[in-house]
Amino acid sequence: MPPIKMYCTAVCPYCTMAERLLNKKGVTQIEKVRVDLDPALMQEMMQITGRRTVPQIYIGDRHVGGFDDISALDTAGGLDILLAA
Repeated sequence: MPPIKMYCTAVCPYCTMAERLLNKKGVTQIEKVRVDLDPALMQEMMQITGRRTVPQIYIGDRHVGGFDDISALDTAGGLDILLAA
């Protein structure tokens, strides 16, 4: 399973839902980058993703987006493929 990285905050319900979805898919390790603790990390996230909202999720080197994006990817069957790579 490729590494999972999620830019998140402590009080984000979409971050929690994304983590639950990934856990349901068998993901046990998620590198959480708390952008609410360090403004430089928020700037880093915005620079590399082009987005200002959390979560922002990477599966391996691929940016898959936020919760709505990963949920749609799962519905389309693509999430399992990415996680199996």
